[in-house]
Amino acid sequence: MTADRVAEGALTLDSRLTGALGGRTAQALQRAFGYTTVGDLLAHYPRRYAARGELTALAELPLDENVTIVAEVLEVRERTMRSRRGSILEAKISDGTGVLTLTFFNQAWRSRELKPGARGMFAGKVSDYRGARQLAHPDYQLFDEAVPTSGADAAAVRWATAPIPIYPATGTLSSWQLQTAIGVLLDGLGPVEDPIPEPVRRARGMRSHRDALEGVHRPERDDDWKAARRALRFTEAFVLQTALLERRAAARAHEAVRREPRPGGLLERFQASLPFTLTDDQREVGGEILADLAAPVPMNRLVQGEVGSGKTVVALRAMLAVAESGGQSALLAPTEVLAAQHLRSIVRMLGPELSAELMPTLVTGQLPAAERRKAALRVAAGQSRIVVGTHALLGDTTTFADLGLVVVDEQHRFGVEQREALRLKGRHPHVLVLTATPIPRTVAMTVFGDLDVSTIRQLPAGRAGIETHLVPLAERPAWRARVWERLAEELAGGRQGFVVCPAIEPKVAEEDAEPAEGEPAPGAGPAASVASVLAELRALPSLADARIAPLHGRMSADEKDDTMRAFAGKELDVLVATTVIEVGVDVPNASTMVVVDADRFGVSQLHQLRGRVGRGSVPGLCLLVSHAEAGSVARERLEAVAATLDGFELARVDLELRQEGDVLGATQSGGRSSLKLLRVARDGDLIADAREAAAELLADDPGLAGHAALSAAVRRRLDDESSEYLSRG
Repeated sequence: MTADRVAEGALTLDSRLTGALGGRTAQALQRAFGYTTVGDLLAHYPRRYAARGELTALAELPLDENVTIVAEVLEVRERTMRSRRGSILEAKISDGTGVLTLTFFNQAWRSRELKPGARGMFAGKVSDYRGARQLAHPDYQLFDEAVPTSGADAAAVRWATAPIPIYPATGTLSSWQLQTAIGVLLDGLGPVEDPIPEPVRRARGMRSHRDALEGVHRPERDDDWKAARRALRFTEAFVLQTALLERRAAARAHEAVRREPRPGGLLERFQASLPFTLTDDQREVGGEILADLAAPVPMNRLVQGEVGSGKTVVALRAMLAVAESGGQSALLAPTEVLAAQHLRSIVRMLGPELSAELMPTLVTGQLPAAERRKAALRVAAGQSRIVVGTHALLGDTTTFADLGLVVVDEQHRFGVEQREALRLKGRHPHVLVLTATPIPRTVAMTVFGDLDVSTIRQLPAGRAGIETHLVPLAERPAWRARVWERLAEELAGGRQGFVVCPAIEPKVAEEDAEPAEGEPAPGAGPAASVASVLAELRALPSLADARIAPLHGRMSADEKDDTMRAFAGKELDVLVATTVIEVGVDVPNASTMVVVDADRFGVSQLHQLRGRVGRGSVPGLCLLVSHAEAGSVARERLEAVAATLDGFELARVDLELRQEGDVLGATQSGGRSSLKLLRVARDGDLIADAREAAAELLADDPGLAGHAALSAAVRRRLDDESSEYLSRG
């Protein structure tokens, strides 16, 4: 891995790493990060920059994580091991306040390098040994403290002041190994065409893409990497927005069948039968959808709404407009429980007469074979004009006579590929995406930039509201008993309750629902499970007469459906469940939601769970039970949920509290991050600016014929991340 491996100017961003760095290094980079090209590795930007005189705050290092730190050696000593032959070399390093121990087994020779006063970078996994933090067998690179004496004084100043890039690293690839590899690529990289058109770049005072890559990886001063990151951040936003707007234009390039309701037809009959008045937001959004359906191009619209805001009735009105012309609508739901719930709600809202005409049908993978065949025949023949199902709708066995509308419920559970697989079962059908997770404007632009966005904020009249309380067991462990007493009091009043746990059994996570988004409180132990909490509740004298049942993803579809029917029919008092009940479950008599180990869930999940109660005239009570310590991020999340019922405000808070890079569901450990430098929590104005600039460019050059570098950058983005990033919400 040396600079003479590649000739000057031989590399492009699309060159393979195997040729640029050699097979062994390329394989290590692919295993660690999935990188295969020069462009991939050059987009692995430093996490931060250190100065030669700077030290890392050791007290803030997280346990069991790989870290790269800058510190000074305090002392070094060697001792003989007691239990076996050999010696241990221990070096204590410090940031000036805290101390960390470096431990090496049978490597006494390192004492010739690690001398008191030496400074450098140290990398390894932080562990705890007898109450003290240590790095066992860390990798390190000491700074050469000899200031260059040859040349002008300016060279010495540059050496002393040049920022040191610290890269996201792994246990097998250290920060300085990555720095060396990237240096080799930069030395061999030829001219790089800028994906940002020159007028766009000039108007914003940005440096070229080639200069930005040099500045971010090999800065001579802080101003270099700051200017470079500004340019690269805008480039990332601009390329992403161009890709999204191209997808939007491609969808609108097709011709769709106009779907318009007739006077006195299905939609008017349905609206006349509704026992309630639509909210202003429902009417406004419904009008936008009907206008889309009447247009000759396919609708691609996202409807985001508060929990319980009535998105289902808005979607049903759209389905009826499509059914007027004989078209079919397919509603794709993420779980069997929610699909069955949707079917029951639709049949109830339609009433017997309209249900007989439209024949709503359920299609799921766990239907008995005979029932599934009958359902498939009704759908294929066009008899069923409203079809509700899970991923089974995407299979080859489900065909439609005239699919006119695809409705995707809880979009964040599905990817673009799944939405596309269902859409291809019709002739450019209209697409309506629903989400009960309020989305900040910047996330909507960044994730759903190919969709038109409608918002339902108002809740239907007559809701009794919800009170939310945090139960801090870290300070008040005795309050756990009071939680169950409070649940018993609600049951005594004729009401019902949910108790939600992160796991099905100890160490067995839910399989049928979205993974929990939160982080467990430090030292909290195993996650509370349905099995353990169910046993606990059944043993309580105050709940001795309560009818308590479990609900989770390991149960069969029939078991889950039977349990939900019994609960909705007041044959059960308490459901002890996982997040399988997070969305869509509607039982107006349910008044209490207890979330055990609430710190293991994200803000949006908690808001969704809370929305399962207070849906009728019965006031809702939500108790967030947690061991999270005061002042922790987990505790801040819970306090935010308890403080407001406004899902849009919570979405904003959630965006601020989450770690950078996690907003879109991407992980930072061991995998590729969806966003490199762009942060939706911080860069809203920049994203909006990039979207406007991309829209102007595409208006003049829809096919990017005159912008080859931008077209190539968009292609690389879609090739690399279309399945990982653009498909996530």
